[in-house]
Amino acid sequence: MQMRARLEALIDEMLDGRIMLDEAISEFEKLYIEKALSRHKEHLSKTATTLGIHRNTLSKRVAAYRTHERAAAKKKPAKPARKRRSR
Repeated sequence: MQMRARLEALIDEMLDGRIMLDEAISEFEKLYIEKALSRHKEHLSKTATTLGIHRNTLSKRVAAYRTHERAAAKKKPAKPARKRRSR
């Protein structure tokens, strides 16, 4: 039951940090999939088999994660413009 104890400790931290369930589940799934993909050197079929999901499902989720990451990167605030010195 070592895994259960580790998960319970993590859940306590998340609850203390006011992490909502939807966010926790989404982040866990994303990290779980990323780790599995890494172990299988980005091979979708092998990763999907390991995860027990269809390859198309995995492909759609990975595409959604990447789209979301690109959109988040574009939303980063731009650096403030430098003021010009008057002559």
